[in-house]
Amino acid sequence: QVDVVESGGGLVPAGGSLRLSCKASGRTFNTYTMAWFRQAPGKEREFVAGNRRSGERTPYLDSVKGRFTMSRDSAENTMYLQMNSLKPEDTAVYYCAVAARRLITSSLRVSSEYDYWGRGTQVTVSS
Repeated sequence: QVDVVESGGGLVPAGGSLRLSCKASGRTFNTYTMAWFRQAPGKEREFVAGNRRSGERTPYLDSVKGRFTMSRDSAENTMYLQMNSLKPEDTAVYYCAVAARRLITSSLRVSSEYDYWGRGTQVTVSS
């Protein structure tokens, strides 16, 4: 079992910044596949960013490229999402997802490939 906890969400005006954190604990491995997803009310959950280990190239949702940056501290099983230039359309519950293996590249964006999920942290961007 792997426990996953997100933190760092909040209310921010358009153009502001937030940094989300995710900590995995319990039965862990040297590396995880880790990713951020988000879900807005009435919309499907969508992939935001993720990779298979610290230092690997990270794909991003097109609408957040250049504004969001994912980073990892694999030794501490921690992942971050630095969110800059926030827009109202970024309003969503943000989830941290973990797979206890290295997913193939084509599976990184697929939510069903992940084994463990946090409860989410709310990000609200006012206009």
